[in-house]
Amino acid sequence: MPSQTTEPNGPSPPDGPLQGPQKPLKDFKQVSSSLPFGQSIALSEIAGPTYLTAQTLIEQVAYTLSDRLWAYSPDTFDLDTAVKQWCREGLTNAHGYKTSVESMQTRIGAASIALGYIFSKDFDLKRRYIPQTILASSSSLQYLRTALDQLSLLYSVASPFVAHIAAVDYVGGSLGGLVTDYVSAMTFAEELGFAVVSSSSAHESQHMSLLATLFASVVPTFHLYDGVRIGRETTRIVDVLDQVGLNSAYGAISKAASVSWSRKTNLDAKVIDILNAFNDELGSVYGLFEYQGHATPDSVLVVFGTAESSIASQVALSLERDGAKVGVLNVRVYRPFIEEEFIKALPKSVKSIGILGQVPDRQAVSDASIRSNLYGDVLAAITFTDEFATPPYTIDIKYSREQVWTPVTIAAAFQLLVKKPVLQPGNKDGKAGEYSSLQLLDPEAFQQYTFWDLDDSPSVDASIVVGQALAKDSAQNVTSKSVHDNLLQGGVVRTDIRKSKKVIDACYSVDAADTVFIGDDSLLKHIDVLNGLKAGGKIVIKLPGIKDDDLEKKLPVGFRKDLQAKGNHLYILDPHAIQSVFEDETWQTYLTQIAFLRVAVPSLERVGIQKLASINGNLEQFENLAKDLDKALRRIEVPDSWSQIEPETAFPTLPSDITANSFEPFLKSEPEPPTFLKTWETAARGLVFKEAFSTTPSLRPDQSVKTYSVHVSENRRLTPPTYDRNIFHVEFDLGTSGLKYDIGEALGIHAENDPEEVAQFMKFYNLSPDAIVEVPSREDPDVLINRTIAQSLTQNVDIFGRPPKRFYEALSEFATDPSQKKELLTLGGPEGANEFKRRAEVDTITYTDVLAEFPSARPAFHDLVRIINPMKRREYSIASCQLVQPTTVALMVVVVSWVDPQGRDRFGQATRYLQRLTPGTRVTVSVKPSVMKLPPKSTQPLIMAGLGTGLAPFRAFVQHRAWEKEQGKEIGQVLLYMGSRHQREEYCYGEEWEAYQDAGVITLLGRAFSRDQPQKIYIQDRMRETIGDIIDAYMKREGAFYLCGPTWPVPDVTNVLEDAIVLENSLAGGSKRRVDPRREIERLKDAGRYVLEVY
Repeated sequence: MPSQTTEPNGPSPPDGPLQGPQKPLKDFKQVSSSLPFGQSIALSEIAGPTYLTAQTLIEQVAYTLSDRLWAYSPDTFDLDTAVKQWCREGLTNAHGYKTSVESMQTRIGAASIALGYIFSKDFDLKRRYIPQTILASSSSLQYLRTALDQLSLLYSVASPFVAHIAAVDYVGGSLGGLVTDYVSAMTFAEELGFAVVSSSSAHESQHMSLLATLFASVVPTFHLYDGVRIGRETTRIVDVLDQVGLNSAYGAISKAASVSWSRKTNLDAKVIDILNAFNDELGSVYGLFEYQGHATPDSVLVVFGTAESSIASQVALSLERDGAKVGVLNVRVYRPFIEEEFIKALPKSVKSIGILGQVPDRQAVSDASIRSNLYGDVLAAITFTDEFATPPYTIDIKYSREQVWTPVTIAAAFQLLVKKPVLQPGNKDGKAGEYSSLQLLDPEAFQQYTFWDLDDSPSVDASIVVGQALAKDSAQNVTSKSVHDNLLQGGVVRTDIRKSKKVIDACYSVDAADTVFIGDDSLLKHIDVLNGLKAGGKIVIKLPGIKDDDLEKKLPVGFRKDLQAKGNHLYILDPHAIQSVFEDETWQTYLTQIAFLRVAVPSLERVGIQKLASINGNLEQFENLAKDLDKALRRIEVPDSWSQIEPETAFPTLPSDITANSFEPFLKSEPEPPTFLKTWETAARGLVFKEAFSTTPSLRPDQSVKTYSVHVSENRRLTPPTYDRNIFHVEFDLGTSGLKYDIGEALGIHAENDPEEVAQFMKFYNLSPDAIVEVPSREDPDVLINRTIAQSLTQNVDIFGRPPKRFYEALSEFATDPSQKKELLTLGGPEGANEFKRRAEVDTITYTDVLAEFPSARPAFHDLVRIINPMKRREYSIASCQLVQPTTVALMVVVVSWVDPQGRDRFGQATRYLQRLTPGTRVTVSVKPSVMKLPPKSTQPLIMAGLGTGLAPFRAFVQHRAWEKEQGKEIGQVLLYMGSRHQREEYCYGEEWEAYQDAGVITLLGRAFSRDQPQKIYIQDRMRETIGDIIDAYMKREGAFYLCGPTWPVPDVTNVLEDAIVLENSLAGGSKRRVDPRREIERLKDAGRYVLEVY
């Protein structure tokens, strides 16, 4: 049984009050993890030695030297946070004016706006030689491809162009998360002829951003850097150039490098000249390729990438000190890959070369036929040089984007090149098959700390504040880095802090912490937190209200055993032991900060408290907490009995780290917008006193899209009345609406609620139908419109829709019955998750049902529409071609209906609305663009696969091809595959398809009726039966493939296409290179020849 020690936990708080100015209570909040310590920074403060992130430095260079910035930053990536702030503040760049910063959506055709600006006839020629810049992630490159391809072709007449690419993407699946993606940029650069420069650490990020911008004067350039970890680590950078210094260096280097250039000077020579001038100006020693390690190595590892280069260099030097004849050759400039410079940098004693090359995924790692990009360049350089009497042996050490590099895994890569073991296996806690850790940091010179916490914990920001406080010591260097795993325990955050008088370059997780803080004991069941704590280190666990007698039961058996075995010191922090903290849990962050100082760095507690108070809280508060800390913090003597475990006891194998899958905590609740709901009097005042109420006339401001009024001309059922699926065809007469639509577009139906059900609800809720209220528009909730209650319930308020969890929570505020209030809160909270899921998915409860179930919760109508979602329009693929049917538009719709557990008939709101429409009824519609576009040439074949109502857009496609044939145009093959359950009941438009086939428009009709025979036949089976026709139409004749319908057949259908690609390639014999079918599908997707519209 553990016992509380009587000895103190470190130095007692100093006698008397701590000196310092009193300040009001400050609340520390992170703005973005891409900023230093999560805090905004002024552009003028980026100079000299200061704490920064690589991302901030890259943005500083981009803002200072660019004419315009286009940012393609996915949500939460925050690649443009700093530049947007500086732009809002109106700060000028090195050219004397404000840099234009445009945050753009990442979608097909991205960067076209940048291209249009550069080549606009209105472009200011005075800015011809000022760089244009893109900030983006590697995940965005596929969408930038078309514009960048055009830029590459026109670069001789374009402005300098540089793209700072954060090598980060998100991979789904059980092992997914944020991954470091270099291979996408490397592949794009090779195909497009771009230069590629990489930063190997945050300390180089400003220099490499500047170098990439200089390269852009002669070749479009990518600056590539680790966007997952290093780009967001806060660290102290000593030699930071301010705006003036950047501009001065840029001008001087540009001038010095180009002095000797002539028309005959090739790109390689210009790149070398720029780098040499760069080194001369800044006093640096950068190279295209940089070697570190043994002077005469037998084995060399060639690497590219931020973490890879940094860690590999340190590991090589460590192994060299141990006598290993190894080295590492870092590729700083990947493109152009100047082979002569590579051979010059490679030691001539080398006998074996390992190329650490990234490939797209784990499957590519195991596929022996796939080589990494870097391997191909190195192999070519070695093959065509005569510098070696015996060419070195080369090995492609492939790794996937998911790989997280540590000193141990880099050492394992070296192990593939040498025979002598570089690490001793099996001596890590006695576990066989594991390698010992490789400590690159001197424990006497470096202190390391790790904080683990839930992301909604009151103390979650304590680690960032502690890091910032430690950084206030000018004699020390500090690094701070946080990682989020939003899929574990509802959100877990890990923060690593390192401190040293030496420069810190360690882009990997702390693996030998001096002190570890655990903010929630539940983490001990999911993470091996002791794995990253050094032997004899200290661990602090926050356990509110815990008693010593209950502690052993609270701690997992495996944790207790390892704690005792490693000789770690255990501290318990009980925030409930201090009354002020118990009453206000937000004070837990201040208590955590002081407790950490006392346990981890007791000698700094006195001055540390003043530094903490300058960041958050106030000095008086910290003084009082420090005096009471002994009540909450106690050291626990770890008994020997904790290591005495029954032999048959099984311990779960826990991960030692979390998976980074986000840059910020998961948003667990959405803030409720304020209500602006008023009465008819508001509208009257606005109309009478227009100037006082800023009233401006506007035609339907509630509509975010252009709407049209059309009339039903036909509504007929396509399936038999006795069949359980009601698929129907509805046509609208366009009349004088002016509606125009294109092939493949969708028609938005602005449906209405059933008038009878609306009347019943108004009677139930005792509402006056003609009362006028102000309600949010169904198209834009920020736009308020005045309507009668009957109109709002019919056309605006989704009163018969399914309520989200937040509705239950919001409704609980109006419940007067305590038991009903409690139940509503439960349904709206995490503990009611299972019941909420049953209600939503099984019972299909509506807002109306909930209001009837909880009669004491009766909000006023103004409050009710605030907490109920507005109705949304529903889009349906258009099943007609306007060239063929110029005055009508057609839809193919299936009624969504079911019977709930209470025996009530339920319907989809929009499909029931459409199904009940009679000829002549007026309907409000809109048009939505779609990805379903015909190929540019009428001779290109169409391969279409539609399931159920997924045939709708293909009816339009076929009508269009038939029209082209009637006009005398040559049309390509049309292969139509359709899937449904039964031919007799669901052969929708069957006579039309056969007529088009007889007319020579449809060349192949692949019908898959899954339940008309004993064995199931699906659409992919019909495709596989006719794979020869697909090869001819798709591959040989450059056709386009389309799939429309549910998502489930996508993998199987795609497999057929991949098999067709492989088969076509094999039939070509040796005339074609071996292709990767998945990569080929991606290429076809980018070219608009593989199009999915699934739901």
